[in-house]
Amino acid sequence: MEDRRSILAMWNNKRTMICIVPVLLSLFLSYETVAQVAPRVVHVFVALCDNENQGIIPVPKILGNGTDPDNNLYWGALYGVKTHFRQSQEWKLISTIQNPRENIMERCIFKHRTDDAYLVADAYKGSEIKQTVVDFLTSASGGNQETVRVDNGKIALAIGGNARLVAYIGHDGLMDFQLDTYPKRVDTVKRDAIILACMSKSYFTEPLQAAGATPLLWTTGLMAPEAYTLKSALDGWILHESDEEIRLRAAEAYHKYQKCGLRAAKNLLVTGW
Repeated sequence: MEDRRSILAMWNNKRTMICIVPVLLSLFLSYETVAQVAPRVVHVFVALCDNENQGIIPVPKILGNGTDPDNNLYWGALYGVKTHFRQSQEWKLISTIQNPRENIMERCIFKHRTDDAYLVADAYKGSEIKQTVVDFLTSASGGNQETVRVDNGKIALAIGGNARLVAYIGHDGLMDFQLDTYPKRVDTVKRDAIILACMSKSYFTEPLQAAGATPLLWTTGLMAPEAYTLKSALDGWILHESDEEIRLRAAEAYHKYQKCGLRAAKNLLVTGW
């Protein structure tokens, strides 16, 4: 009789474990899923300012050398992407990579100080502005899906077509050249795009529609594509603000630095189609 009770007790314990194990496994997998949520990434494509190879009004020589990222108007100068974000209180430069790919002179990776978000910015040679535009549009379409690793390989960052937000900074190259074809959307993933270049809404509407990306911020007229506008837009993006709130942030920043009038800045910087 005693042996029978022992056998029944053991069987009940086994049944309890059989019930508990799937629950524990489910909780463990749920924890792993949460722990592995990918950080948010914005991938920024910067065409270095180039007096010789772009159809721009020439800027001082030191700012308009398309092979000198350190002093370039859109990269190493005071309001260039690299310098402006490096000096900001919200972002920290965690990696600088020289020549990560053909045509890209430098890649900078920034980590937001209070949010699990990263900015990956690529500085393209000024003479390669057409390739910059093509790479931007291809990424906006979901092509060129890539990852880069930071923190000794522990964290994978989604860039190119893997990023959910892509941005183009620089001269509006589509004013100077045409693309034979536009990259076509490759999936149904929602991607947003920021295009800080002169009259980008006029010149990028058709290619962005082909890519299937949504214009979060672009322009209706001539502008200075300096990094304070991008940075202010990303401040709102970090906070999950609406597209309109992000637009207003960007316009306020543009007015602050350009002294153009807030109304003019609002008319310049728009969102959506």
